[in-house]
Amino acid sequence: MRQIVTKIVLAFRRFPQWLVAKLVLVLLKVLKLLPADAAINAADRLVRFIGPKLSRHRLMLTNLRNAFPEKSEAEIQTIASDAWGHMGRQFAEYVFLDELFDFDPERPGEGRVEVSGVPIFLDLLNNPRPFIVFTGHTGNFEMLPVAGAAFGLYVTVLFRPPNNPYIADMVFDFRRARMGNLVPSHAGSSFQLARQLEAGQGVGVLVDQKFKKGQPTQFFGRDVHTNPLLAKLVRQFGCDVYPARCIRLPNNRYRLEIEPRVDLPKDADGRIDVRGTAQYLNDKVEAWVREYPEQWLWYHDRWNIKKEL
Repeated sequence: MRQIVTKIVLAFRRFPQWLVAKLVLVLLKVLKLLPADAAINAADRLVRFIGPKLSRHRLMLTNLRNAFPEKSEAEIQTIASDAWGHMGRQFAEYVFLDELFDFDPERPGEGRVEVSGVPIFLDLLNNPRPFIVFTGHTGNFEMLPVAGAAFGLYVTVLFRPPNNPYIADMVFDFRRARMGNLVPSHAGSSFQLARQLEAGQGVGVLVDQKFKKGQPTQFFGRDVHTNPLLAKLVRQFGCDVYPARCIRLPNNRYRLEIEPRVDLPKDADGRIDVRGTAQYLNDKVEAWVREYPEQWLWYHDRWNIKKEL
């Protein structure tokens, strides 16, 4: 009897999450009925309207004011509105990701997607070795592993599942079908990534996620903790590291960039400096965000200040 009661209580607790997941699924199916451009533009307008009415909008504005004290309030409001629009685009782009990535190396200027760093892709493909590609939540970051797979370069991607378990399952199935091997971020994920590198494979990581522990660093001049995983993996395997990002361009076009291999900071003993590497990653993402501030997830509580608002 106690087990039955427990199951009923859990079902009632999970019902709101299940309902939200079903609503999201319905909305995705509705978007799929539209042409890609119309769906993406509609999602931009919808989320640009809804976003400022959500509690996260206050966090977004606070983050923007802290990051850009030199900007006027009008500029801050414009970036915030555009950031919500980009969030809407991200949502709609999930539906059309296969269709959107149309890059053809033989006709590089004719599609929606342009790629900078094709020789690096080809080098990694033709000369297999362990490597790490890192990025941030800029542009449509989901398109990077899709691009790798299109070149035949499959990378094991570390990702943080959504808090809603039903949406998490849906997102996981979608990503796995298009991006190859996925590793949900949890206590044992570092061992799974290590096994991939040990086997001479590639790994992809997002380095601008909120992290409660880790290396004390700075991001936009404010204190944060940064995950030391990338530095520790490089220490262990001596693998190459490449920055990569996606930039949204006008008219629903995209530019994917993979940059040359970087030399990470070393300590006095010649080993990878874990804290220095964590700071380097923050500095790199910050430079990207400063270039296109509206394309980063400002509603994300990177500085752990939501509880103070």
